Amino acid sequence: MSIKIGNEEFTEFDDLYNDPSFVTDSERSEIEFEVAFIGKLIEAREKSGMSQKKLAELTGLKQPAIARLENLKATPRIDTLFKLLDPLGYTLAIVPKTKANN
Repeated sequence: MSIKIGNEEFTEFDDLYNDPSFVTDSERSEIEFEVAFIGKLIEAREKSGMSQKKLAELTGLKQPAIARLENLKATPRIDTLFKLLDPLGYTLAIVPKTKANN
């Protein structure tokens, strides 16, 4: 299957995702950050042995809301992130980027 956008035809997701006229570098960075962050959130929950239901009980959120976040169908607000991370023993921090060529 292929998708035609304008005059260009895309046959693979990567073709479209890596086309700067369709997904900007900034958008790609945001997507990659969100995927990595939610992956770490899931990893922390599973490492603690906590189910989505138990996390929901501890945070006051509903289990389906946690499932939507983990399935990347919703983007959490900052206050929600703190609610989720606290019972898992984590917090948010801003750290400087490391330079690859130092």
